Amino acid sequence: MQDEKNGIPIRTVKSFLSKIPSVFSGSDIVQWMQKNLNIEDQVEALHLGTLMAAHGYFFPISDHVLTLKEDGTFYRFQTPYFWPSNCWEPENTDYAVYLCKRTMQNKARLELADYEAESLARLQRAFARKWEFIFMQAEAQAKVDKKRDKIERKILDSQERAFWDVHRPVPGCVNTTEADIKKSSRMKQPHKTRKVNTHTHTHTHSSPQAEKDNQYLEYDPFFTTPEPSNPWISDDVTSWELEACKEAGQQRVKRWAFCFDEVMKDPVGREQFLKFLESEFSSENLRFWLAVQELKKRPIREVPTRVQEIWEEFLAPGAPSAINVDSRSYDKTTQNIKDPGRYAFQDAQEHIYKLMKSDSYSRFIRSSAYQELLQAKKKVQPQNRPRHTHASLC
Repeated sequence: MQDEKNGIPIRTVKSFLSKIPSVFSGSDIVQWMQKNLNIEDQVEALHLGTLMAAHGYFFPISDHVLTLKEDGTFYRFQTPYFWPSNCWEPENTDYAVYLCKRTMQNKARLELADYEAESLARLQRAFARKWEFIFMQAEAQAKVDKKRDKIERKILDSQERAFWDVHRPVPGCVNTTEADIKKSSRMKQPHKTRKVNTHTHTHTHSSPQAEKDNQYLEYDPFFTTPEPSNPWISDDVTSWELEACKEAGQQRVKRWAFCFDEVMKDPVGREQFLKFLESEFSSENLRFWLAVQELKKRPIREVPTRVQEIWEEFLAPGAPSAINVDSRSYDKTTQNIKDPGRYAFQDAQEHIYKLMKSDSYSRFIRSSAYQELLQAKKKVQPQNRPRHTHASLC
């Protein structure tokens, strides 16, 4: 579609006293699809185009409704950097930087909508402790944008806005990034299973789901011999010894990318995650979670004193390591500490866990610190020790 010779014709159109660069019409898209994709039904072409618009591959420049209209409505292609196929999942801090930057730019052209202003206020409260850092990032980006050519800046502004229309859509619009089409298909056909061919060695472009399957493949005992052996069916306890070891091998480090639970249940994983949070100046979240976990194991006579210590460190007004929790969890915790018990901070702990899972964890997995750790670790080989298997289990 973007081919210079055979793609959709892109042009600059005049509108009153200004020019609109790099656009094409909705009818241009439908006609191109019917001609080049051999689609006879005009409605089918319009439907396919709407799906592409909904996922952000091209977007209307006049509104925030990500649909395709077969008329003179102008559209613009999204830059490949923002394509959803690149699997870039933005964080709330990215959105905060974007909205903050918008307030610094041409207010007449980029004034925040009501829902965006509400989001900005909410994010400012949530990231109060790091807002200065977010503001500095936004300011730096705004300065770079000002140096760009006016036409180029106009195009880039629209592309960035369209990206957030997909990932933080206008209230009432469907968030297409959260719709798993393959999952929906499996729900409609629950008895349909997919064969896994473990003998093929042909290198093809695999789908995201296939890549996910390959990620787990080396941990599946049906396809790969466990290294070391399963201690429940042999007398070899190497597996347990490695789990208790402070030096994590490559295979163990790779498991952390499966999900947040894998990081949190691994002592070495928690230690590395804490170092990452310290680099982001948000270690108080994990330290609070660990303190609450430790509280549950305390003798009952020590619980009231420890509850008060945790409250004063993390939740009391003016706390030195204040954490951000929602009002419901805060109110519930305030009531609980009047009669302190091991589970006085249960609601606040669950909230912080979800916050780390949705916000900090993905950045940790994408961070250079994790990638360097992954590259540095070599796969742990089992020690050469005799394996005494039980005859009844062989």
